[in-house]
Amino acid sequence: MARRSKIHVGLEIGTSKTCMVVGEVKPDSGVKILGIGLTKSTGIRKGEIYDYAQARICLKDALTRAEDASDVEIGSVYLAVTGSHIRGVNHRGTYRLPDGEQSVTEEHIEEARTIARDVQIPADHVYLHPIVRNYWLDGLEQSTSPIGLFGKTVEADFHIVHGMGNRIQNSIKLVREIPLEVDDVVFSPIATAQMALDRDQRERGALVIDIGGGTTDYALYLGGVIAASGCIPVGGDHITNDIHLVTGLPFSKAERLKIEQGNVSMDPAHSIGIAKLNDESGFAEVEVSRDMLNEVIRQRLEETMRLVKAQLPVGALDAIAAGIYFTGGTSLMRGFSQLAYHIFRRDIYQPEAPMMSGSQASFKDPHVATAIGLIRYAQILETEKQRPPSMMRRLGRIFWPLGK
Repeated sequence: MARRSKIHVGLEIGTSKTCMVVGEVKPDSGVKILGIGLTKSTGIRKGEIYDYAQARICLKDALTRAEDASDVEIGSVYLAVTGSHIRGVNHRGTYRLPDGEQSVTEEHIEEARTIARDVQIPADHVYLHPIVRNYWLDGLEQSTSPIGLFGKTVEADFHIVHGMGNRIQNSIKLVREIPLEVDDVVFSPIATAQMALDRDQRERGALVIDIGGGTTDYALYLGGVIAASGCIPVGGDHITNDIHLVTGLPFSKAERLKIEQGNVSMDPAHSIGIAKLNDESGFAEVEVSRDMLNEVIRQRLEETMRLVKAQLPVGALDAIAAGIYFTGGTSLMRGFSQLAYHIFRRDIYQPEAPMMSGSQASFKDPHVATAIGLIRYAQILETEKQRPPSMMRRLGRIFWPLGK
C-alpha cells in the first residue's frame, strides 16, 4: 500500500511570540511547510503563563493565521514547553540476569529501563521525556537493544527530562480550551534539535542553543545521543530591559534600538559615534552612544552564554566537533557569531531546516526553529513506531498522563 502524506502542527507559546507551523510530511520523508501563524505574545513571562486570558487571545490569533495560510483545519498540535523549572539528568539502570539465564530477553531490557527511569525528582515535578541514550552489555556499549545476545549484566542509559506538573498542565489546558488536542508535549530544545542537527552532527558532537525572549534553552549531543539539556531564565527581553533601564527609553523603542543599531562583534570600529532611531518623518527621534549601547547588549549576552556554558558537563566543549548551533531572534544580531565564538571557542552556525519546502519563506527564520522542529519530532516519532522494538532508540515521549 502506498504511503500517504501526513500533516502535523507544531506550537510554541513563547515569551515574545506565539508560533504555529503546519507541515506536510511527504511519502519520501520530505517536509513541506504549508503555513505559519506567528503573533506577538502577551501574558507569558520566562516561557510560562502569568495572564491566562491574554495568552489565550494570542494563541487564537496564531491559530487563525496558521489555518488561513495553510488552508488546513487544525485539530491537534505538538506542544513545546520551556521554563527554568525543567531539568534534564542522565541516569543508568543496571539489571543482572538471574542465574541460569544467559540470553537477554525483552523482560530483562524492560527491567533495566524501569530502574533507569526511577530517578528521584521533586514532589511537584512530573516526567516529560525518558530518552534512551544507549545500552550496555557486560560493560560493552550497544547502539541498539541487546535482545538475544549472551551476557550477565544489562544496563540502560537514559536522559530524563522533568518539570513542574502544574505549569506544564496549564500550557496543555490553554491549548485544549481553544479547543485543540495535544498530540505530545516536547521540551523546547529537544524539538529545536530535530530541525537544527542531522545524524552526522550529533555523532560528531554538537550543541544547540535557542535564545528566546525570556529563556535560553540548550541541548547537547555527543556520540549521536543527547548528553545534556536545560533552560536558564534569561533571554532577549532581558537585553531590551537593560537598554530601557540605562537609557530611559520605552521598552518598545529600546527593542527597536537593539535590533536596528546593536552590534556585539567586539570590533571597536562598530562602537564609534551615535546610534539613532528615526521617526516616521525620517528625523532622529532617539540618539544614544553607540559604545554604551553595544556594551549593554554585549554584557547581557556574555552572561547568558556563560550561564549555558557553566551548565554543560565537564569536558563537553572539547568533545564538540560539529560546532554550536544558535536559533532564536537574538542570534540574528550583528556580530553575534563573533561574540559566541569568543565565549565557546567552537565553530558557530545558524541552522536551516533540511529537506523542507514551501511557499512560506520565513520557515528558515530562526524565530520559528522550535515550531518547525516539532514537525520533525512528529515525523521521526511516526518512523520510530514502525520499527521493531529491538531497533528503537526513542526520542522520548511524555509518559505522565495528560488527562485525556
